[in-house]
Amino acid sequence: MRNLLNFLKKFGNIFLFVLLEAIALYLLASRPNYHSIKLSKALNATTAFVNEKVNRASDYFTLVEINKQLLNENIELRNAMQRIYRSSEISTFHVTDSVYRQQYMYILARAVNNSVNKQKNYITLNKGMLNGVRKDMAVIGPDGIVGIIIEAGRNYSIAMSALNLDFRLSARLSKNGYFGSLTWDGSDINCLNLNEIPRHVSVAEGDTVETTGFSAVFPEGIMVGTVSEFGVSGGDFYNIKVKLATQFKKLNNVYVIVNLNKEEQKEIESDIQITR
Repeated sequence: MRNLLNFLKKFGNIFLFVLLEAIALYLLASRPNYHSIKLSKALNATTAFVNEKVNRASDYFTLVEINKQLLNENIELRNAMQRIYRSSEISTFHVTDSVYRQQYMYILARAVNNSVNKQKNYITLNKGMLNGVRKDMAVIGPDGIVGIIIEAGRNYSIAMSALNLDFRLSARLSKNGYFGSLTWDGSDINCLNLNEIPRHVSVAEGDTVETTGFSAVFPEGIMVGTVSEFGVSGGDFYNIKVKLATQFKKLNNVYVIVNLNKEEQKEIESDIQITR
């Protein structure tokens, strides 16, 4: 009992102050006057501020899941576009097979290892043969070309990066269709070289460079980058630097492209070579 009295004696003034403040706030809030309106606004503003912070925190922690959903939706859209594009070439044929005349399919993968500081760079992907990945399939990113699959295991695969001295790709200037050979000289991880473009062709900085689709690997019209500089060192062709659309040092999610007509194309091309 004595301890309780000593406690009340020591902290009684504080308790009395808190009690009176609570009563004063109650009286202010319960009467429709200037002070109650101000108090109500302050409480509402505080509540809104706290709710906004909580919602932002919640949104942040759900970004990973949202990103996965968007990537999956992107895959579905790419495959759907291929079906629509191919089916639009036929006006009278009707078939229930949804993949009829679809030429390309896309497999979502993630780069789990990626080098950019070597003369011959490679990228390891977390998808392999069990997911449909095979050798000589194209790899692209959200912004443009990435590389070509050179090895495929059960669960992983290796792609030759476009930043590799052995990389070769047929590419063209989108504005006029003139094409050449795209290579990397090992000097700049942000640029490739477009060769064999004749000097009489109109070229300007900022021109778009894209794939030709001549091989059975990359589809036509995949973004490569833009012309950053060009010149003539002799001969009949330009030396063109192409600034890559893909930023390889930030590479994460990619798409492996399956060409459903690849074997047919290779077979008929090999038959022509045999008969020559």
